[in-house]
Amino acid sequence: MNFTIENIILAVSILLLAGVIGAKFSTRLGLPSLVLFIVVGMILNRFVFFDNAWLAQLLATVALVIILFEGGLQTKWESVKKVYKPSLSLATIGVVVTTVTVGAAAKFILDLTWAEGLLVGAIVGSTDAAAVFSVLGNKNVKQKLTTVLEAESASNDPMAIFLTISLIQVIQSPSFEPLHLVFSFFWQMGVGLILGIMFGILSIWIINKINLDSSGLYPVLSIALAIFAFSTVTIMNASGFLAVYVMAIIIGNADLTYRHSILGFNEGLAWMMQMVMFMILGLLVFPGELLHVAWQGIALAVFLMLIARPIGVFVSLFFSNINLKEKLFISWAGLKGAVPIILGTYPLVEGLEHGQLMFNVVFFVVLLSTVIQGTTISKAAELLNVTGTGKKAQSSHSLELISIGKANSEMVEMRILEESPAANKQIHEVRLPPKTLITAVVRGERLITPEGATRLLPEDVLYVLVKKDKKKELKETLMKKGGDS
Repeated sequence: MNFTIENIILAVSILLLAGVIGAKFSTRLGLPSLVLFIVVGMILNRFVFFDNAWLAQLLATVALVIILFEGGLQTKWESVKKVYKPSLSLATIGVVVTTVTVGAAAKFILDLTWAEGLLVGAIVGSTDAAAVFSVLGNKNVKQKLTTVLEAESASNDPMAIFLTISLIQVIQSPSFEPLHLVFSFFWQMGVGLILGIMFGILSIWIINKINLDSSGLYPVLSIALAIFAFSTVTIMNASGFLAVYVMAIIIGNADLTYRHSILGFNEGLAWMMQMVMFMILGLLVFPGELLHVAWQGIALAVFLMLIARPIGVFVSLFFSNINLKEKLFISWAGLKGAVPIILGTYPLVEGLEHGQLMFNVVFFVVLLSTVIQGTTISKAAELLNVTGTGKKAQSSHSLELISIGKANSEMVEMRILEESPAANKQIHEVRLPPKTLITAVVRGERLITPEGATRLLPEDVLYVLVKKDKKKELKETLMKKGGDS
């Protein structure tokens, strides 16, 4: 095949178009889009020879940083703080229990050593943020369960990565000190958490104070800060993934200049990185090799779905107030995806004796688990009676602004809550900050042109033009109890 620059550019454009169309169909099928992207990669490896696991790992790591950053930006702290205890327990204790359980099965099924078996367990121990977000995003599931699963999937990657790297070190150096492992755990998690908070606060200050000439530079700045934070924390041998996620939560829940532009850009970039990442990972797999581990992959996938994951969930949620049916649903909704396949490249890169076997088995397990569980989540929610009370709330309207970076005013979006001091009042009765203008009121499916006599109702979404130094005062007036009215 003649790989000219023009042909390569054409191929990339076709892949991106196929990815977008595939994502549309995957949503209708209730199937994570990663499955379709991987299949495309597997088809491509019939025409393009690619076996550079190191390059695949590098690209996948950058992609994972961007995906985690975008997931953190979309995480609402008000929702997460209500379920942080079960989510944190699932992300730590749950991953460890799943690792040990799957590891024991992998030792006998794949005829590996205990350390190698546990390594396989660690690789498939975490759920995947991208898969969970995409599958649960349009499903009518109890909000509490959706939040628990999304928070778990976004925060359990650092534990899985830590266990994977540590077990590889144990395999390569049998004299590895257990105490060093314990110290490494607390160092990675502790420093990652602290630096993530610090980078988040610093990033908010930089984004709001830098006053760039073009609004298009703000999203680029946010990505640059995320990658810088990941690199800096990783160089310090701490968890860069945890730092990026914590940093993103802090940024996403703050008042930001050009917030909509930043969120929209990162969402699109995260989708593109998913497409590229999964297609490249698909290039590393050959269907013929998967057939050689078919029965082992099926056995491990069934064991993971029906035994290991439920044990991990029930052990980690033993003291929670989550009932039996909810625990069963959480067990079934533990979708695998990007992280296990990326971690599957680690044994390949390190040249472990059974590295290719591990990668093929992990790939098979993830693909099978994702297809089966991803397409049956809605049915499982109905059978276990954990569906929500209504359709998931979605914004009916959006507002895009084009403005000069040095302007001293900006448009902000605010929702009127039941307890808001402005609720059920006419606009002329609300004491707004000077030179502040409510430009639009979104009520359900209607867009209302505001007038002085327009009454603000709970759940109304307002678009308000306000001076940057008056945003805090506006928030207190419209949203907080005790605000001036």
